[in-house]
Amino acid sequence: MYLEQFKRDSQNILKYIPYVFCFLGFMALNIIVSSLMNIDSNKMIQDSIDQWGKNFTFFTFVVPFVFFLAMLFLWWKFIHKYSVKQLTTGRKKVDWQRITFSFTVWAAINFIILAISYFLEPNDFQFQFNLKAFLPLLFIAIVFIPIQTSFEEYFFRGYFMQFMAFVSKNRGVALIATSVIFGLMHLSNPEVSSMGLTIMIFYIGCGFLLGIMTLMDDGLELALGFHAANNLIGALIITSESAVFQTDALFVSNANSNIYELLIQVFIIFPILLFIFAKKYNWANWKKKLFKSI
Repeated sequence: MYLEQFKRDSQNILKYIPYVFCFLGFMALNIIVSSLMNIDSNKMIQDSIDQWGKNFTFFTFVVPFVFFLAMLFLWWKFIHKYSVKQLTTGRKKVDWQRITFSFTVWAAINFIILAISYFLEPNDFQFQFNLKAFLPLLFIAIVFIPIQTSFEEYFFRGYFMQFMAFVSKNRGVALIATSVIFGLMHLSNPEVSSMGLTIMIFYIGCGFLLGIMTLMDDGLELALGFHAANNLIGALIITSESAVFQTDALFVSNANSNIYELLIQVFIIFPILLFIFAKKYNWANWKKKLFKSI
């Protein structure tokens, strides 16, 4: 089992504390300072774009995750003395087909939703293809987006979920804690300024979706594929003026998201995705895998 392949004595649990508290503390400090100083993240992004351009601004957002992921892997290997494979999956080896399947399914669902939205409200979309700007964006996105999304999965659904499960001795507590904190870490995103706290329904819902995938499937593979597809589409295919990734994507959406779209996404589309994975990989014993004591 994914969470049960590691030692849970006090000495090993203490090894989690420095990295967990340093990263979460850094993120919390960023959110608090932004709030106290009343920093407008939309304006900050726009100022950076005006000075440096969209591609360089996008690059500055994703490149720090190379450092975060490298530090996590080094900490895991030399302090915990486990392999990256063990942080990835409970299987004998990483299942790349699972990553590819998850990526493909979520990308397909997004393209279907985008096509329906475009058919119903074509005026909400602006096509802005610019080859000169798109090619460097494509390179940056393909190289760095999987690193950014992989770090978030390895940390929240891997490292932090292990820590919370060991401390609480319960899978359910770990699922809830990591999902809620994952959502709250997005409080400084510009989408919050434009939509308000209702956007937390989506971010926390994503946290629960990815956490359920990880616990039911005994590994990060499905979560890794989903997250990479989700962010690559947001960077390369469709963006908006309120998105954290304001890039030279193929389309710009002028539509105003509302709470009903968020509820449909979280409570209808996400369960459909879980149903697909459950059928594909024969998931069973949901209560045991999601809420059993460790």
